[in-house]
Amino acid sequence: MFRVTRPLANVLKRTTGLTGLAVHPNPLPQLTKTYEETLSVLASIPSSSVYRQGVEALTLRKLNIVKNSNGDVAAVEKQLDEGQIEEALDIASDELSLAAKMVEWKSWEPLEEKPEAGQWEYAGTAPPS
Repeated sequence: MFRVTRPLANVLKRTTGLTGLAVHPNPLPQLTKTYEETLSVLASIPSSSVYRQGVEALTLRKLNIVKNSNGDVAAVEKQLDEGQIEEALDIASDELSLAAKMVEWKSWEPLEEKPEAGQWEYAGTAPPS
């Protein structure tokens, strides 16, 4: 009986090896849910917003990777290239939080105050003539 359980113990992940980041018992459904929630939040941002366009494209790509993985966590980790699956979950949660903040801030609206002359000019760049 000991020989049967030993290989199983080697397959189960006990730690991420990262302080403060616990092993998630079932990460792929949670990752799918987080990506879908992010897309839902992004839907409330105008489609002309560059933030929405970029994050939506990236999130859809990641969601497709997870959905096409057939439950293979290692394959998802490799294709996402964001480290361990728990790190990908952390990144997805942060993006969801940021998307909600962008909706709150209405970042797509024009500035309330006109920027000072030269505010958007950077060292070594000249304004267009």
